[in-house]
Amino acid sequence: MKIVVACGGTGGHAFPGLAVAEVLRSRGHEVTVWDSGRDVESSVMRSWNGSVFSTGARQLRPKNFFAILRSIFACRREMRRYRPDVLLAMGSYSSLPPVMAAGGCSVPVVLHEANTVPGRAVEFLAKFASAVAISFDGTEKYLKNKNVVRTGLPVRPGIASGRRFDFIPKDAFVVFVTGGSQGAHAVNILASDALVALARSLKERESARPLYVIHQTGAKDESAVLSAYARNAIPARVVAFENEMANAFASADIVIARAGASTCFELASCGKPALLIPLPSAMRNHQHYNAEAFAATGAADEGIQDDLTPHQLARYLEAKYDRPDSLGRMSAKMLSLATPDAAVRVAELVENCARKE
Repeated sequence: MKIVVACGGTGGHAFPGLAVAEVLRSRGHEVTVWDSGRDVESSVMRSWNGSVFSTGARQLRPKNFFAILRSIFACRREMRRYRPDVLLAMGSYSSLPPVMAAGGCSVPVVLHEANTVPGRAVEFLAKFASAVAISFDGTEKYLKNKNVVRTGLPVRPGIASGRRFDFIPKDAFVVFVTGGSQGAHAVNILASDALVALARSLKERESARPLYVIHQTGAKDESAVLSAYARNAIPARVVAFENEMANAFASADIVIARAGASTCFELASCGKPALLIPLPSAMRNHQHYNAEAFAATGAADEGIQDDLTPHQLARYLEAKYDRPDSLGRMSAKMLSLATPDAAVRVAELVENCARKE
């Protein structure tokens, strides 16, 4: 079977798409990955050693109308040339041109929605799809499609198989801060200020257990965050892009992160307690609803960016430092939310929809 997996836009859509692409290829299918060709995808796409086609898709804004139109025509030409049996589109604006092209070429479509609340693209395209895979219970109420299947969200292979960094002291309390592959300036400033305050408090208490920080900052904030920890003698691994995410998760006692769906389900796969700080400007406030769903189970806590101060965050982390039993309960709840076979479930749905045509 010849299959196209369209998974561009951000790492949060690309990582799950590539996970399914690997499963489909392992099942004997010929798989081509379609991305949008933006620089933001480059670090993620390096993990795929198969065929790639860049669609030129752009965000759904009026100023991008002609670019989107060109992308639809480019996708239609490529689809007529390649003649796939089925298209899997992983959501975001990058799904629109491939799905519209598939409709003009009579290629069946499977959509995947990562978040609790669907984005505009998936909500609009759902009526054209043979099936829609979802990650959270309740998402189906937003979608006009009779064939909605909860598969969970595929996570990148090996994310739960990391090992604690051997350079971190064995008794250290490890906080991992990540705003995603591009970083998050507000989270970087909030977390670094809070961790400086936490380090001072632990020093005043003469606490025996040392603090260690892992911080993925994005390119813009790397030097500033590194300097902040260095000035305060806080042992830290600070990187713009964390190439060893599995080991970073394995090393952490608690994670401070945005609430993108991929991050949430990677935390679940690794069983890592988290404070989730939703991106306030996320479309339809979907990160808040993701965080809310995880917090409702006790697996995570939610922090509202505009309300959270460095002092409050430092007090929160100090409470977790003092109560490792609380972190243990959160970890167990996180693991209960994992769907380790999500990539296989999506792959099987894709195969089934292709066979029905």
